[in-house]
Amino acid sequence: MTTLAILNARLLDPASDYDGPGGVLIENGRIVRVVHGASPIDADQVIDADGHCLAPGLIDIRVKTGEPGAEPKETLKSASLAAAAGGVTTIVVQPDTDPAVDDPAMVDFIQRRGAALNLVNVRAAGAATKALDGQRMAEIGLMDEAGALYFTDGDKVIVNSRTLQRVMSYAAAFNALIACRPADPWLTEGSVAASGELATRLGLSGSPAIAERIGLERDLALVEQTGARFLVDQISTEGALETLARARAKGLEVAVSVSINHLCFNEVDIGDYRTFYRLDPPLRSETDRQALIEAVREGLIDVITSAHAPAPAEDKRRPFAEAAPGAVGLETLLSAALTLHHEDGLDLLDVLRPLTQGPAALLGLDAGVLAEGAPADLVLFDPGAPVIVDADRLRSKSKNSPFDGRRLQGKVIGTWVAGRKVF
Repeated sequence: MTTLAILNARLLDPASDYDGPGGVLIENGRIVRVVHGASPIDADQVIDADGHCLAPGLIDIRVKTGEPGAEPKETLKSASLAAAAGGVTTIVVQPDTDPAVDDPAMVDFIQRRGAALNLVNVRAAGAATKALDGQRMAEIGLMDEAGALYFTDGDKVIVNSRTLQRVMSYAAAFNALIACRPADPWLTEGSVAASGELATRLGLSGSPAIAERIGLERDLALVEQTGARFLVDQISTEGALETLARARAKGLEVAVSVSINHLCFNEVDIGDYRTFYRLDPPLRSETDRQALIEAVREGLIDVITSAHAPAPAEDKRRPFAEAAPGAVGLETLLSAALTLHHEDGLDLLDVLRPLTQGPAALLGLDAGVLAEGAPADLVLFDPGAPVIVDADRLRSKSKNSPFDGRRLQGKVIGTWVAGRKVF
């Protein structure tokens, strides 16, 4: 087997808290040696990192595609190309396809199709209920055996508490992870923006912050009753963070994710009805955004996701209330996350932890670390290099990026998956 060494790098490994000079030796798709300092490594091929940052590849656990059923929005190939360009080496595809990923055959299809592309690691999240209808429990056990990493109805709240209780109880029997969006469906029905002065002035139906807290209180009560492993999907408000902290203090096994959009933007960014900022959950106040950033700093946030949700121009260039929610984010995830370092003063390891080690630990993946025996899923990047986002040049088929035209810092130089250079 040929060997590859990446030397003269700034190693960033959140799992070991190492931030310093070093290099890695790769053989047969895995890291066989990690060197801290300037020690030489003999290899068949040597790459000089020139002092740039070498970190575990990013793991994005919330990626929507259009395949199968809506390929003009996004295919698994275009999503994988975008991921590789963004330093993302593993994506977890959401189950809201057509047909939905609600049985083991669909899980197998997604993962076989991803493997055939030979780009990034493609895994599937299974539906919690059949056809995402919120009523009939899906084949969670069989999908778990087929390789589904967790179970969720995605953007849809499971309104029926008895159904969610059954889903959690069944999943708890074999330690499967359930993810839910926290929201009170009656308070959020028809809403397109965060409740407040801005939404009122713009004439937009608002979603009050308390709706997220109410939904989370219900979900956490069911977690306490069933003992299920639980992921709070895309938290967005300060009040919900306080509820989460209390639940953890009681000993509940609860993880939480946040989208990069809610860390980088606030409600003011929707401006004069800019539909690329039409998201679900909606962008919140600056107070909420700062609270989320502090939660990342303090380690309360386990996972940062791109919340990649492609939508073609005909679905976005409509009146704000009628536009499809969501934004693409795979290719901009790393550079956007680095704004937390450049603008908010977070340590690079604290930024990378919920993008690498955090999701890997949550999902039980053999990834997210720079260690001997770990997969050689790596990203090499220059954290200070300027980047101007041009949505038209993104590799996603849909171009609905809220970062379009924005100046960021952090450029991906190379991405490796199992030792293969994919970007």
